[in-house]
Amino acid sequence: MSERDSDFSAFLAGFIFGGLIGAAIALLYAPQSGEETRTIIREKSIELKDKAVESAEEARLRAEKALEEARAKADKALAETRQRAEELAKLTKEQAIELQQRGQEIFEEQKSKIGQVIESGKKAVKKEPPESAEPSSAS
Repeated sequence: MSERDSDFSAFLAGFIFGGLIGAAIALLYAPQSGEETRTIIREKSIELKDKAVESAEEARLRAEKALEEARAKADKALAETRQRAEELAKLTKEQAIELQQRGQEIFEEQKSKIGQVIESGKKAVKKEPPESAEPSSAS
């Protein structure tokens, strides 16, 4: 967009500059009287002014169109970004739920294993004969 603006500005400046140079050359070589020359200059200046106004209006319309296009693209990009963010949030939530469930399963498995170890330990303690209460005859 900046390049197009630069190209148009260069064109407009060249157009106006060329018009002024052309008018100056026309004055130098004009075979008319002073009154006729002033009339021609007045007409040409009005014509140049009208062309400049027309060119400025065209530039304004192009700038407005470019602005609308940029806004539309920005709105579209924003909507796409929001949609992606919602999808990522949903995916993250699903994964968090899966991890929570898996963690709960692992917790339950470990709890069961610990319970089994405790039960085994209790059974082992019950099966062991108590250390002899009789004094040993080591003498």
